[in-house]
Amino acid sequence: MSKQDGMNYAPKGINNKVVEPGEFNVAVTALDHGHIYGMTNGLIEAGATVQYVYEPDEEKRIKYLEAYPFVEAVESLEIILADESIQLVAAAAVPNVRSALGNKVMQSGKDYFTDKTGFTTLAQLEETKRVVKETGKRYFVYFSERLHVESAIKAGELIEAGVIGEVIQVTGFGPHRLDKNNRPGWFFEKEKYGGILADIGSHQIEQFLTYTGNKEATVLHSKVANYNNPDKPELEDYGDATLVGENGATFYFKVDWFTPDGLPTWGDGRMFITGTKGTIELRKYTNVGAEETGNHLYLVTNDKVEHMTLTGKVGFPFFGQMILDSINGTEIAMTQDHIFKAQELCLIAQEKALKVKG
Repeated sequence: MSKQDGMNYAPKGINNKVVEPGEFNVAVTALDHGHIYGMTNGLIEAGATVQYVYEPDEEKRIKYLEAYPFVEAVESLEIILADESIQLVAAAAVPNVRSALGNKVMQSGKDYFTDKTGFTTLAQLEETKRVVKETGKRYFVYFSERLHVESAIKAGELIEAGVIGEVIQVTGFGPHRLDKNNRPGWFFEKEKYGGILADIGSHQIEQFLTYTGNKEATVLHSKVANYNNPDKPELEDYGDATLVGENGATFYFKVDWFTPDGLPTWGDGRMFITGTKGTIELRKYTNVGAEETGNHLYLVTNDKVEHMTLTGKVGFPFFGQMILDSINGTEIAMTQDHIFKAQELCLIAQEKALKVKG
């Protein structure tokens, strides 16, 4: 795994098994985005048994089986859907077909775990809400910029413990490396990827809701642009938005595809969290000019200033919590309402965005 390559960034953590082999069986399909490797790693580390993979593209299938040689390749999705021993299907399809695939999975009696964004239109979201209600199954989304980043998880723990008081403002920066020549064709088709705010903006809004404890929020303003890629007219290489939560906490974020090649990782993701009793800054993937490692957290309170380096010290609890939620019908990892609200807000931000260039 190259730290330079965001599309195939697949963190590995410590084993934190919540089930025994064969107790929670998973199948994988639709290997269109490299995030499927991070999703698979997290599931395996939490004890899931990845039993099957279905992928019609031979190159993608072979690459996946090289990484996970114990997984059995099957010839159709129907084999997976018909197997009653499979409890969850994980997939990283082209974004605009993720919801339709998930609906099919849930209608077969299995939970679904998709890469973000889980939706590219509000109509898709409404249909999946209906299917969830009809089937009683779960539609999980892999918001990796919180769920697979130890500094981001630690920030949530500190906030929950009241260390910085009530969170009143969050600012998020989510730059990514474009790596234009290595992207698939769908990446540049807006109907398929959904727009920059619907896509990588979904990470940002999910974090805002989590850190502020909001269940509702309003998109005040949003804008998008194509500043530097006229050869890809449907690509939005920049986007930003401002939101306010129902409790009055505010949020500004920007996302872009302008990570310079000199940066040793795929993006200098940062988050600034202001509370009534302190502040937190996250430097998720690198500490520019100081060290190439990630997972830095800077905490300032009335009592102290502290710099935490957290790689290998926090782990990734979401995956085990998701497995237990699937088994027990609980909502510990994250509620279905939270997932749907984060997705709704990023789609609204995308839909109402002012196009400033391109």
